[in-house]
Amino acid sequence: MESFALTIFGITSNLAQIKLIPALYDMEEKGILPDNMTIVGIARTAMSEMEFKNYIHSVLHLENIHHKHEIKEQVFQKLYKRLKYLNGQINDQNLYERLTKLLDRKNRIFYLATYPELYIQVFENLQKNKLNIQQDGWVRLMIEKPIGHDLKSAQELNKLLLEYFTEDQIYRLDHYLGKETLQNILTFRFANDIFEPMINKDHIDHIQILASEDFGIGKRGGYYDQVGALKDVGQNHQLQMLAFATMDAPSELSSKAVTKERIKILKNLTPLPQKIVYGQYEGYQKEVNVATDSNTDTFYALKTFINNERFKNVPVYIRAGKKLKQTVTEIAIIFKNPVNRLIKSNSGDEPNVLIYRIQPNEGIVLKILTKIPGLETKLQPEYMQYCYRIDPHNHYIPDPYERLLSDAMKGDQTFFNDAEEVETQWAFIDPLAENKNNPYIYKPGTWGPEEANKLIKEDGRTWLEPSMDFCRI
Repeated sequence: MESFALTIFGITSNLAQIKLIPALYDMEEKGILPDNMTIVGIARTAMSEMEFKNYIHSVLHLENIHHKHEIKEQVFQKLYKRLKYLNGQINDQNLYERLTKLLDRKNRIFYLATYPELYIQVFENLQKNKLNIQQDGWVRLMIEKPIGHDLKSAQELNKLLLEYFTEDQIYRLDHYLGKETLQNILTFRFANDIFEPMINKDHIDHIQILASEDFGIGKRGGYYDQVGALKDVGQNHQLQMLAFATMDAPSELSSKAVTKERIKILKNLTPLPQKIVYGQYEGYQKEVNVATDSNTDTFYALKTFINNERFKNVPVYIRAGKKLKQTVTEIAIIFKNPVNRLIKSNSGDEPNVLIYRIQPNEGIVLKILTKIPGLETKLQPEYMQYCYRIDPHNHYIPDPYERLLSDAMKGDQTFFNDAEEVETQWAFIDPLAENKNNPYIYKPGTWGPEEANKLIKEDGRTWLEPSMDFCRI
């Protein structure tokens, strides 16, 4: 891999502390970072070299649910040798002049771990110092979601980006696209010939997508209260999950071909504003930095359809929320029960279910019926399963940020969003968000408001209860 300079605007941000710095440590430990690579951290706080070193050291030793393995001193020292720090205001021309002197690499990545409102100030100053221009090397930009807060703002942001960078330079990051199991869906579907012929309307009854958390918003009140569940995880994470599970096979395994098929699914989604339920957990209005009269959604459940021949009339049910019963993210494909099933379950026609479990107990499993040993024919559900079966605190499985940083270094945009994809997602979400009513209050530790159950029960179906009986260590 070519040597380059990585500049992180917002090295002291929560994102950098929880995601970026730990990911860079892991990459250092695995020998992924190229020789002579430079990492420049930028923030407003004045710090001496020793204070910055202590800051990086303390960040790596913070309690972090995403990064719980041992921190080796020799790896830390090796990583720190790459690090340089600049303090200054984001709109200070002098900051960029000092940055120019530090960037001795022709290849450059700028990572904006800062608020989108500050982007234009960064872009203008990069341009003034010709840091965004590719000469005898490459320049790439990495930015985080949210890409806008609706279709209009996303279009405006994408237009702004193209004033300073070309589309092949822009890496719009949704960390779910870097998750191992989500990427493994493509391998499972298109490297095997067993299930793919059944992923269609003839065999599938419906699809459920769940992203639940058993905790609240924590310290994110200032951000979350302006966004809500639908825009925080529905517009991006869950639509990406649906696209991976239902997209047609790409013509080749390339960024352009894979993205093209994802966009086809997103464009064919039918928004049904009358088929969405919003919820808010009891006590949300007392959270830090939340308005006391807030009607922000911390839960939503919706129904939609993929308007193509392959999935004609197959309903898709999507729900997500905070302070629910369990923390689970999964895609469940529920197959039809044949009318002539010879041996039936004791509890009725229990369907086969294909589950892509993103977290926890990561894996891909098929729920089937088997005979209980004995003289009588009694059935019980069991799981045929592919599991990673490793300690979740081990970093054998790449962290999403580790994978996506690595992809950006290699110039691979396959698991990043392009402008059209982001705007297509917003085109689906906007009609749902515009129809928002006051959310139904639900008790923490439940599966959300009863109205969400009515949404699916009126179709003669029920929400699946996520199982922890598979892929256990």
